[in-house]
Amino acid sequence: MAADGNKRKRPNILVTGTPGTGKTTTSSALAEATNLRHINIGDLVKEKNLHDGWDDDLQCHVINEDLVCDELEDVMEEGGNIVDYHGCDFFPERWFDLVVVLQTDNTVLYDRLSKRGYEGAKLSNNIECEIFQVLLEEAKESYSEDIVKALKSDNIDDITGNVSSLTDWIRSWPPTS
Repeated sequence: MAADGNKRKRPNILVTGTPGTGKTTTSSALAEATNLRHINIGDLVKEKNLHDGWDDDLQCHVINEDLVCDELEDVMEEGGNIVDYHGCDFFPERWFDLVVVLQTDNTVLYDRLSKRGYEGAKLSNNIECEIFQVLLEEAKESYSEDIVKALKSDNIDDITGNVSSLTDWIRSWPPTS
């Protein structure tokens, strides 16, 4: 559990993974099932201009991590949040009670990203990231391993099962120890 988790009435969960692994779908469904607040970092960055411009090569905003953390500090302290983002190493460790890393079979992921219009370096970089489990390793290096949970996310049955098990985890929070 996060260091200040006992002050919160509801847990904070980070849902991370390579783009295309189902973070937003899972986070939205989980928020609906549990009445936790879904915070999509990509959307927040665009809405609040929490970036340092546009990366033409990767076709995305260059996130300003300090601005994002400043923007979220108060709401994270309150608890009851599901944070959805493809990175995890810049968020304060104290914010999260559970870190979920979604993982998807490479052929499934390739098809999903291609349908989104990913191509060239953007496509290959994300597939390589998944192959080498970069985000799982990043999560394990950034947070206590006992709160990091890898979940398969290849299809709607996986997502439904993940939402169900995460909902059960939320209902049993905080853990008794």
